[in-house]
Amino acid sequence: MRNSLLDRFRGARGTSGSSGAGTFRADFTASLVVFLVAVPLCVGVAVASGVPAELGLITGIVGGLITGFLPGSSLQVSGPAAGLTVLVYEAVEEYGVAALGVLVLISGLLQLAMGALGLGRWFRAISVAVVQGMLAGIGLVLIAGQLYALADAKAPSSGLDKIFGIPELIGDVAGSGDALKAVAVGVGTIAVLVLWPRFRQGAKVLPAPLAAVALATAATAIFDLPIARVEVKGLLDAVQPPGGSEFAALAEVGVIGTVLAFTLIASAESLFSAAAVDRLHDGARTDYNKELMAQGAGNAVCGVLGALPMTAVIVRSAANVQAGAKTKASRVLHGVWLLIFAVLFPAALGIIPVATLAGVLVYSGWKLIPTKDLVPLWRTHRGEAIILIVTAGAIVITNMFEGVIIGLLMAVAKTAWETSHVHVEVSGREDGDGNGDGDKPLYVRVRGNATFLRLPKLLDELEGLPREREVELDLTGLRHVDHACEMALATWTERHNAVVKRDAAVETQVPA
Repeated sequence: MRNSLLDRFRGARGTSGSSGAGTFRADFTASLVVFLVAVPLCVGVAVASGVPAELGLITGIVGGLITGFLPGSSLQVSGPAAGLTVLVYEAVEEYGVAALGVLVLISGLLQLAMGALGLGRWFRAISVAVVQGMLAGIGLVLIAGQLYALADAKAPSSGLDKIFGIPELIGDVAGSGDALKAVAVGVGTIAVLVLWPRFRQGAKVLPAPLAAVALATAATAIFDLPIARVEVKGLLDAVQPPGGSEFAALAEVGVIGTVLAFTLIASAESLFSAAAVDRLHDGARTDYNKELMAQGAGNAVCGVLGALPMTAVIVRSAANVQAGAKTKASRVLHGVWLLIFAVLFPAALGIIPVATLAGVLVYSGWKLIPTKDLVPLWRTHRGEAIILIVTAGAIVITNMFEGVIIGLLMAVAKTAWETSHVHVEVSGREDGDGNGDGDKPLYVRVRGNATFLRLPKLLDELEGLPREREVELDLTGLRHVDHACEMALATWTERHNAVVKRDAAVETQVPA
């Protein structure tokens, strides 16, 4: 009864006063590190999604104060993620910013329902190749879109148009001094992101994303560069709760597809992130169903506020673990710091160059592409590599939802093909040696899994049997046989034996 809020955060580890103080000290320090990492990412994801920058901060705040407080995974941190940027941008372009709250709210409610029904653990059954392909496709489209933002130019709507428009973009940049300055700021941001971690002393004090944004913003101000800055409205002005007209849009098929895409991708990314975070620490393991419900609760609140959807973010989560976090207090406190920053210092966002945030997201998009894993995967599991590549390509060519569905269908088809192994064993061939035993039937035993995918191969083997011998077919060795195979095998056996009997009858009627 006397437990304080801090005691509830400590969990099993914070039992004594000294250890509790040490735990809180570690969580406090980690929360500051995560806050510094989260600020540029929250703002950058919002700008890339085509919504006010404050909506990204709101999602980060909810991810800390709501999702961060709930059970599930104690050390992973949630907020707006680059993985949903492309899908959110497409949804905003199609339905408007006002409809975003409805999409996120319904997605959150679906996540809550799936967690309550115990479906969280089933997301671990999604092919890793599909998830990697999904992230790679997101990364490619994100990079292609943010290349335009690097030059303060408007990006085309579709992924293919963004890619095919790059040569024209290069020509436009080469002929514009202001565009070249914006690109220089963005490229400089990327360079700092790549090189800053090598400066170990500096990296301990300031995370690379914040260092990159701070240096680029300072350079822009010092040289008074004529490039675009982030537009600032204010936290309360950015909140847009959905109304009745937005809920009426749920009757459209396209809206339902977008909601399902939000739910599937956000859930998969969060739970795969949880599995990765579990490998980074020795504490309690993730309860996948509770984590799915925590994500759902956060997204439901974000939907009510009209903010961006959230997922667990591996960059922030890894920073949290590496900074020495012990309990969920670190991620809740990071939400507190985001709230204080958004309320007291909103004008600070207005001095950040858009090209700088584009540089941060180009770097984030590149990190989503599994460049190191692709070649080893091709050598050892070529089928999985093909699924990864096709999924990524389908996302670029079509859209997020259709690309993921194509990847999942390919994964299912590959699994069905690989498990449909059928072996045909034939005995009695030696009896047909012309010594009077040639009229004995061949004994054919089929073993394995007989599905329609292997039916052509199976029938080819049966067609190769001697045409003058009857066949006795034994299917007891099959672990599985689908209706198509069962009917085809029965029909072939009946027809084959009928032809053998007919030919034998004709032979007996012909005089010697």
